[in-house]
Amino acid sequence: MTSAFAALPGAVTDESAATESGGAPLHFGTFLREQRLLAEGRAIVHLGDRVVLSVTGADRLTWLDSITSQHLARLEPGRATELLILDPHGHVEHAASVLDDGVTTWLMADTASAEALATWLKRMVFRAQVVVTREADLTVLGSFGGGTAEALITPRVHAPAGVSLVWIDPWSHVAVGGHQYAAGPHPGADWNWRQTIVTTDAAADIAAAIRRSADVDAAGLIAAEALRIAAWRPRRANEVDERTLPHELDWLRSAVHLDKGCYRGQETVAKVHNLGHPPRRLVFLHLDGSDAVLPEPGAPVSLAGTEVGRVTSAALHHELGPIALAVVKRTLPIDATLTVAAGDETVIAAQEVIVPPGAGAEASVPRLPRLSARARA
Repeated sequence: MTSAFAALPGAVTDESAATESGGAPLHFGTFLREQRLLAEGRAIVHLGDRVVLSVTGADRLTWLDSITSQHLARLEPGRATELLILDPHGHVEHAASVLDDGVTTWLMADTASAEALATWLKRMVFRAQVVVTREADLTVLGSFGGGTAEALITPRVHAPAGVSLVWIDPWSHVAVGGHQYAAGPHPGADWNWRQTIVTTDAAADIAAAIRRSADVDAAGLIAAEALRIAAWRPRRANEVDERTLPHELDWLRSAVHLDKGCYRGQETVAKVHNLGHPPRRLVFLHLDGSDAVLPEPGAPVSLAGTEVGRVTSAALHHELGPIALAVVKRTLPIDATLTVAAGDETVIAAQEVIVPPGAGAEASVPRLPRLSARARA
């Protein structure tokens, strides 16, 4: 798919990753300015790296409730949430933003994994009255609310059942049934991010309106990623590997309902949260910016020459400078100064705790005296 935003002045795309990005611009030549405008609600980014799936049928919500981490059976029209699909051992396989309009449940997923998600969902239908469809004529735009960008998008939002398909990210608070491991003030508290579903024709109209506007600009995917990283916001395409537990990314905060009924992987979720500790943890890294180099996803994070984790996302932030998210060993000391491989360079990194080493073990289970101790008494 060719993005209408790619025709705007200054647009730079990555032809080698066009399948994953949907042809959406990476940037428009002004990385930091784009971030500022986006954060102020004065820019729009074409999220070509997202795919829209629709789930229709009378059983759609109860069916999704039974196979995912989120409580969806009584989801109200227009209320945004998100779900995870876990394997039998509690590892994250898929993630999606969720919005229902009373007739259809709409899912937004990362392009790289959307086809696998759609295939898995279709295999799980069995006798339920459910139809899963990949919506080729719909696309997703990203913006922050309360500004000129929202005013430009609103008249063109897709609303086939009378409910505007605007997903307001629940990351700004701890969702009902969720749990936060991060302590102290959370950068996600001000995260007023929204993903709006529009038709491809409407996206072209919006791109044309941006070209004429003096109040709204376009931003690239790189700008959106930098702001996401600064908000400690995990994403399936970046932070997840085959071993990821939602606890490791503090994803219980918005994507897991701890009090709902059974689903695949639920036993592990409960066990780790109540009795154990996740084996790894997400950290925020402040990178030494003197060499102006950023590590690639997957770059090793080391302590005194020993690898202790991997970078998952990195960006140059308009206020914080070079930053990254990384998944590291749970036992890594929180005050350790780390090094990160960035191409041929080694960059010093200071960590900021997101998931603390003591995360989990939330149940107050009394310790029983050992048999030998009772015998001596």
